Amino acid sequence: MYDFNQCDPKRCSGRRLARFGMLSEVKLGARFPGLVLSPTGVATLSPRDTPFVEANGLGVVDCSWKEVERTPLHKVRAPEHRLLPYLVAANSVNYGRPCHLNCAEALAAGLYILGWPEAAEKLMSRFTWGPHFIELNRELLDAYAKCGSADEVIATQKEYLAKMEEDAEKERNRPIDLPPSESEEDEEEED
Repeated sequence: MYDFNQCDPKRCSGRRLARFGMLSEVKLGARFPGLVLSPTGVATLSPRDTPFVEANGLGVVDCSWKEVERTPLHKVRAPEHRLLPYLVAANSVNYGRPCHLNCAEALAAGLYILGWPEAAEKLMSRFTWGPHFIELNRELLDAYAKCGSADEVIATQKEYLAKMEEDAEKERNRPIDLPPSESEEDEEEED
């Protein structure tokens, strides 16, 4: 984990994982040989990245979403940077916000998509809200894990978002079932 020290240390999911020995910190500017989940990625993570991660490791950037524009992300030195596809946060700070995952959620999502769902669940078991993250996103995580490439992950994401929009549109256009008003009852009695 590259830690930019922008979060509350008591609530930082990355530091908590470090305390449990589930990740280690990489000093800013130091080289990490593996793949880093980072806002600077230009490609999306996919199962095709699994062999590289298996050989070199998976890392994450720990910075505040509020500070990401001012964060010196150039200090994250790794050969591969990836973005995560659409997922919804379950942590207490960003609950329900799409794409605003904390670093534990990002790592768990990465592990799941790369083919290690048990490792993702073990990682999330360290947080009271952690198992809910997996359940909230299971349909998408399973779909992404079945993809062969980043392009397929993006296509799966687009299909899911289109279906969400279609369902929301149907819901908006659904007639509201209101109880009869008094005037309607009065008219019925007069007939």
